[in-house]
Amino acid sequence: MGRIRILVVDDHRIFAEALATALSAEPEIEVGAAGSAAAAEHALERAAAEGRPFDVLLVDADLGATGAALGLPRRPRAAAEPEATGPAALRRPTGVVPAPRRAGSALVPPRQAELAVVPPVSRPAVAGQRRPVDGITLLGRSCHTYPGLRAVVLAAEEDPRRAVRALYAGAAGWVAKESSLTRLLTVLRGVLRGETHLPPTLLTGVVRELTTARRDRTESERLVESLTPREKQVLRCMVAGLGRQAVAERLYLSPHTVRTHMQNVLGKLGVHSTLAAVALARRAGVGPAEPASAPAP
Repeated sequence: MGRIRILVVDDHRIFAEALATALSAEPEIEVGAAGSAAAAEHALERAAAEGRPFDVLLVDADLGATGAALGLPRRPRAAAEPEATGPAALRRPTGVVPAPRRAGSALVPPRQAELAVVPPVSRPAVAGQRRPVDGITLLGRSCHTYPGLRAVVLAAEEDPRRAVRALYAGAAGWVAKESSLTRLLTVLRGVLRGETHLPPTLLTGVVRELTTARRDRTESERLVESLTPREKQVLRCMVAGLGRQAVAERLYLSPHTVRTHMQNVLGKLGVHSTLAAVALARRAGVGPAEPASAPAP
């Protein structure tokens, strides 16, 4: 195995930099650290553009959770942080700090000023402000954008439901933050061999969640199959977010007829709202109706 390029993403900056430093002590590992989802996406994009993509994304499951829970904006990035020297793909965009390496290694340790922790800002959140992206959402986006990227979740607690969500998003590993560095290195090397790593104590819960999800999907599929072909068309329009008038125009029906079909759909699915019907349809694998084709000129 050649050199392994890892991007550590954790908004607890001291933790991220300490972990990156520990990992970079391994001779075959190069590490960068990002303190936010935006900084991580910037780093991944830049590394890919320069032909030196990251191999593994090591992301905190609780990324962005602290500020969101308190209703606070994320802490600001340090102003005027210069690029770190070293390999081109590990040059740091704003918010990304490469881990210091031993003397003579490829990366030069960042200056002490760059390691300063910026305290959270305690001003109230601005109305309409975008919520921070959580770690699993970042993982899903990144695995979709960079198919060769392997992702491992760092978690403060074992949560089977979140672990299943991470697996669906593309994660290949889940590591507790209390694990040893040796264990983490084993997982990182394993996922690059195509392995999936879950803690034994989490495995039973994950299997239970997957079984429940499969059972829910089977029941949802059974309910959807009880619909008539026309009701299925209406349901797909509902999944697409179309209102009654738009469905009527799409299917060449009267609004009154569409209203009847929608009521029948809700009744057969055993739900009381369009939102619940759409959620059930999604579980059953029902996709949205195709967009209406433009009229020929």
